[in-house]
Order: sequence, then structure tokens, then C-alpha cells
Amino acid sequence: MPSVVSVVVEPVLGVLAVTWRRRVLVLGGGAAFAAALSLAAGAPTFWVLLAAFTVLYPASGAFVSLSQAALMDLQPERREHNMARWTLAGSVGAVAGPLLLAAFAWAGFGWRGLFAAVALLAAWLVLRARRAPDHVDGERPHVREALRMLVRREVFRWLFLLELSDLLLDVLLAFLALYLVDVVGASTATAGLAVAVWTGAGLVGSAAIIPLLRRVDGLRYLRASAVAVVPLFVGFLLVPGLAPKLVLVAVLALVNAGWYPVLKARLYGALGEASGLALTVGALFPLNAVLPLGIALLAEQLGLGVALWPLLAAPAALLLLVPRRRL
Repeated sequence: MPSVVSVVVEPVLGVLAVTWRRRVLVLGGGAAFAAALSLAAGAPTFWVLLAAFTVLYPASGAFVSLSQAALMDLQPERREHNMARWTLAGSVGAVAGPLLLAAFAWAGFGWRGLFAAVALLAAWLVLRARRAPDHVDGERPHVREALRMLVRREVFRWLFLLELSDLLLDVLLAFLALYLVDVVGASTATAGLAVAVWTGAGLVGSAAIIPLLRRVDGLRYLRASAVAVVPLFVGFLLVPGLAPKLVLVAVLALVNAGWYPVLKARLYGALGEASGLALTVGALFPLNAVLPLGIALLAEQLGLGVALWPLLAAPAALLLLVPRRRL
């Protein structure tokens, strides 16, 4: 239900961010984000918790995604570098989140205490953002003009690559523990270790990509990393033994850590001043929401060991569709 509501609401938010006042949407989304977290923290029943998450999903789109668009507009010539910094912050959160949950549980506060604490943090961020300027460069486009921007060829190119690259990012992570248990025969504890290895290596890779993008053009990085990822992933699927697979998982997470920031920055570049439409196109063409279902259906018929091979479509698409020259 939260996902369905987001698919309906977020495209509208993206268009409004371009044709109306983005600052109002960010602040309103932040307030709704904090309120939804507070509601979840004190939810007495399942239905109240469901209502909280139904608000939280689109509120996150307004608060977080539109803030990302604002960051991209601050320094258009440094989009890739700033997206890398954004991704590093997300990687820190991915590592810190489980640790915080464990700390709150150990202290006797549980997950509700953590939700309440994050709600307070979100409220503080909203207060800090009240004086943020609204991005206006001349006259705002009309809705029809904004929608025309969605059909640009370059927008489709970078959106398609962004969505497909997720096969070897979040989609692989989603199936990683299950693969190690069902196919490799590892214990659930070892599968959990593999997820931690992936997350930790991703954090290191996210930190390393920031100085790398100061020296190497993002397009060159995408093509070179796609070439490197192919033997790494094939080796992961074919090599026997658990230890080599864990090593390959770590190296894979290091090598492709820059895919999301570079591709997302290029998508923002294709949208130009209509950066808020990144939220709209992502909701209207949710390829990365459909792909895991396809992998699951294939695994049901042929087994997960076979079903993961199509994930090689991600580096193949990068090699075929990423331009060789700088755009």
C-alpha cells in the first residue's frame, strides 16, 4: 500500500516541484515525514502502523528526493561529485542504521524508541531548512512544458541505465542472503555476514569514488567499471567455496559503488532546470520495482543459481549505451 500510494503521489510532486514552489513541498514533506515516524513509533495496531508508512513513503519523496534535486541545482558543474557525497551519506546510514537499532534494543527502547529519535531528527532538519532559498531561475514552466521534458532522448537513456544498473546494486543485495543459504548451503549467520560485507565494502567504495571523480570523468568510470564487474560477477556465481564468494562480493561492491551517483547525476543533467522531474520519471517508470519480481519468478522455475545470471544485463547496458565521449 505505501508503494502504491507513492506511485500515484510522487509523479505529481515532481511536476509541482518544477511548476510551483519546491521549498514548500520539501518543508511540507519533512513535516509529514517527522509526523509519520512519530505515528509509527506510537502505533498501537497494525492499521495505524500501515497508515504511518503510507504517509512516510511519499513524504520521503518530497523531503529527501526533492532535497537531492535542490543539491544538484546548487552546482550543476559538480553534479557527479555532489551525488557521490550524497551516496556516501546514504552508505553511512546503511551501516549505522542496524547498529543504532541494536543499541536502542540493548538500552531497552526497542524499534519504537529509534523511530521516535529519528522523528525528532527529521523535525530538527525541517526547522533548519526553513530559510533555504527556493530555486527559481526566471519564469517557471507550465505543466505541459514540464511534461515535454520527460520525453527527451537523454532523459530516457540515463533513466533506463539508472534503473537497470540496480540489478547489480539493490537487487543483488536483496537476493544475496537467500542465494548463499539456498544455493551455496551457508548458514543464516554467514548469509548475514555476507550482507554486512557488501554494506561495509559499499561504504568504502562510496568514500573512494569522491576523490576518484575529481580525476576521472564519470563516463570513463562507468565503462571501465562495467568491464571489471563482468568477470567479478561471473566468478561469484561459478567459483566454489564460501570464502572466495565473500571476497568477490566485497570487490564487486567496491567497483560498482559509483554507478548510482554518476548515473543519477547524468539524469539530473539531462533534465536541466527541471531537476524536480527526476522524482516523476522515477515513479512513472519503476523498472527497478519490476525486475526483482522477474528474478523471483525465474528462480521459482529454474532455481536462484540460474535466475541471477540475467543480472549481467546491467554491465552490458552500460557498455552499450554509455557514450564514449563526454556529454
